[in-house]
Formats: sequence, structure tokens, C-alpha cells
Amino acid sequence: TISFWSAASDVYQRQWQSQYAVGLNKLAPHTYVWPYQTVSDIRNGDYESSPYYMSLNGSWKFHWVKNPDNRPKDFYKPEFYTGGWADIQVPGNWERQGYGTAIYVNETYEFDDKLFHFKKNPPLVPYKENEVGSYRRTFTIPADWEDRRVVICCEGVISFYYIWVNGHLLGYNQGSKTPAEWDITDKLKKGENTVALEVYRWSAGSYLECQDMWRLGGIFRDVYLYTTEREYIRDFVLKAQPDGEMKDGFVEVLVKTNGAYEGLSLDMSVLDAAGNTVALDCQYANEDHRTVLRAIVAGADLWSSEHPALYTLVLTLKNNGAPIEYISTKFGFRKVEILDGVIRINDRRVVFKGTNRQEFDCRTGRYITEEVMRDDLEKMKRAN
Repeated sequence: TISFWSAASDVYQRQWQSQYAVGLNKLAPHTYVWPYQTVSDIRNGDYESSPYYMSLNGSWKFHWVKNPDNRPKDFYKPEFYTGGWADIQVPGNWERQGYGTAIYVNETYEFDDKLFHFKKNPPLVPYKENEVGSYRRTFTIPADWEDRRVVICCEGVISFYYIWVNGHLLGYNQGSKTPAEWDITDKLKKGENTVALEVYRWSAGSYLECQDMWRLGGIFRDVYLYTTEREYIRDFVLKAQPDGEMKDGFVEVLVKTNGAYEGLSLDMSVLDAAGNTVALDCQYANEDHRTVLRAIVAGADLWSSEHPALYTLVLTLKNNGAPIEYISTKFGFRKVEILDGVIRINDRRVVFKGTNRQEFDCRTGRYITEEVMRDDLEKMKRAN
């Protein structure tokens, strides 16, 4: 057990003032492995409707202070009373919901200013002026999750936070755009559970986030739970390229599993845009939890930005022949290379013209909805 909570102790300061405190107890990074219940669910493409996924977005209890010494130090304990606290929407930046001040600067640090009487000194950031937001909410695990593994994921929090479930410290994360996950299986109880985040606006990581943009704080991306069996797909690496004649597509997937490997096997299916199965492979899981599946798609439809043809990969984990998990992703066949200083995609020269797009909405800050994302892209397309 590590104690963080003496207000100005060296140990406490070292967490969000240290370039080495990137995270504590987090699961290893991996590609998205949201479990589906059936292949039909995958065809619909809506992972959020899976019975194995639970969003924690919405209204949270919230308390905000300008100085870390004034934060409610015991708020993460389930018995702490938050009835008098305000409500805040997650995802969302607290500056767009009535707390603190949004700061716009270009190449300078927003805290390297006479306003804060602070001169940049990496990895240190201002102490007295470092705002802290305390977030709390409750959730109830479905009955059919009780004997399964449960993970909590925070997709994006600016810029450093500690996280607890039912009063147990899970760890911390530094890096605003870096998702972080913790296995909370042994921290849960039947009935109501409590999750708490203590969020610091600035940290050592803020020195890596100095860009021409609005500087904001808070939980600005999704927070959710998902559940798996005790044997599960923890990661996969997908390679998809056309052959030398640009006709057939080669698929290779390295699947990484966890748990006991005896009796486990993996099926791979490739579906075309119409949902037809165009390639298959199956293998028994390897003892080292790393299994490779391969297949060929004859007459593959190649991907380009003008013709963004996509296929669907379906991975099925089986235990003694019975499916226990379905994982999926979209992918395209393409070859990208540089020949004589020229970028080519599928053997055709491509000229790139770029612009800088910030994920930003004037109403919600760094949190943007799918509708706003689509509107941005459609406007850029219309403007050529």
C-alpha cells in the first residue's frame, strides 16, 4: 500500500510532477477488444449495444477547487457524502460547464505566465494554481457479469488522475490522449459500486501537450466497462496486403490470449461489404498465448481514399469447441511504399495535401459527438 495523501509531501508531489509517473497498475496497451455476444451483433457494428459493454458516460457528482490542498481528500470512500455536490456531464471539459477558465495560447505553455507567477521548469508545473476536479458516480454490475472478468477504461482525461473503485486505489494515469484500463474484477461487489477520479489540470505530461489549441481540463472522452470470460483475447495484430499483381488479398492475424490455453481454439472469418464470408482459418491456441491465423481473399477489393473498400474481421475464441467470445474490426487491403522518393498506394503515385484539424467544439470543448465529427469531415470534403 502506497500513501499519496499528505498534502505537500514529496511522495504526493512526485506523482503529477514527475515525468516518470506515466501510470500505475494499468493493463498493457492493446487494440480494441470489445466483446460481442453473437456474429449477428458484429454485422450490426454497434459494440455499445453489446451486453458485455456498459457506458459510464452521463451525469457524475463533481467538486472543483483551485488549489490541490483544498481538495476533498476522502471523497473516494463510498461512505463520503456527495449529496451537496454539483452534477457534471462526462465526457466534457469542466471549463465548458462553469468551472475554471479556458486558455488559448499557441506555442507557449498556458502556465508559463505572469498570471501564475511561474516560469517553466520541466517537469514541474504550478502547485497553488493547479485546479483539481473530483468526480464520482455509482454503477451496478449485471447479474450475468458476476463470475466474469471486468475492466474499466478511461479513454481520455486531462491531464493526470488517480482512480478508485469502492475505495480501492486502482492507480493513476498521465497523458491526456492516452486511454488507460484497469482490471477491477476483484474490487467489485454485488449491488451498487462506486468509481471516483481525482483529476489534475496540469502535470509533467502537460509539457508534451503544448500546441496551438484551447487548453482545458477534465474527463473529455468516454468512460466505460466491458466484461470477458476468464480466458479471453487480450490483443491482436492484423496485416492485410494485396499480392504482387494487386489481385488477391493476404490476411495474417497474430492473436494474443490470456488465461488457460488448454482446450482453446481460434476461428478467423473475413466478411465482405455484403456480409458474405470470403475467407476462413482456424487454429488451436498456442501454449505461449500467441496464435497466428492466415487466409487469402481471392479477387480482393482494394482500399484507397477514393474507393475505401472495407472488410470485416471476426475472431471467435472457443473453449472445447464452444464459442466464448467474438471480437471484430474493419480493415482494408492496401500496399503503401516509397519508391524513388514518391509515395505510392497500391502502385499508384499519391500527392498528399494536408491541414491541421483539432478535435474541438465551441459548446463542449474537446468532447465532440459523432455528429460533429461527421459534419467536420463532410465540410472538408465539400471544400475539396
